[in-house]
Amino acid sequence: MSTTMNASPVTASVPDPSGKAWACATASAFAGGLLLGVLTNLAQGWLPGAWNQIANSGAVWSVAAFAAGALLARQVSLPAAAVAGLFAESGLVVGYYGYAEIARDGMGSLLAPLVWLGMAFIAGPLFGMAGSWWRGNNPRHRVIGLAALAGVFGMEAIHYAWVLHYAPQAWACLAVLVIVPVLMGRTHRERALVLLTAIPFSLLAYLIFHELVLTTLLG
Repeated sequence: MSTTMNASPVTASVPDPSGKAWACATASAFAGGLLLGVLTNLAQGWLPGAWNQIANSGAVWSVAAFAAGALLARQVSLPAAAVAGLFAESGLVVGYYGYAEIARDGMGSLLAPLVWLGMAFIAGPLFGMAGSWWRGNNPRHRVIGLAALAGVFGMEAIHYAWVLHYAPQAWACLAVLVIVPVLMGRTHRERALVLLTAIPFSLLAYLIFHELVLTTLLG
């Protein structure tokens, strides 16, 4: 007696590798980054006192690339998510300094925007991939991706506390470091692993970004 199996195939969500998907991803990421760049420039005028530093922080700017990668994770491949992160971060730099040049007293020296644009070419793809990894199903990748987001706020907390001596902002960034895994982790184990991983990430990012890159380039 023969047995006939009549099971319908399972349709999986496969990222679209086509050029059209890449173009849409990069265009939308750049537009979103451009808008956020203008908003962060405006926020510096809205936030009181030393709090205006928050709008101009590398941690807040990195969220744009992470969000681009996370939003596009199910639609495009990992390389496309990295490119989207690059365009989101680059758009943010262009929006921020473009608004400063057009609507304010000018952006001043070209050194600062060129440095931040250079950092966008590094941080953009990294956080784009981190956002995409967080949306995936690989447990290790999820932990690393989310720890990168939490860790960049830990880096800012160190900078605010150690260099600028802005205690409230340092505590706020530390709070974000804890809140990110608590709200965005899937399980208690994942939340704990993200928090444990984010702490060394914070120290490493501070040593590389603030102590090496910015000190060398900006003095």
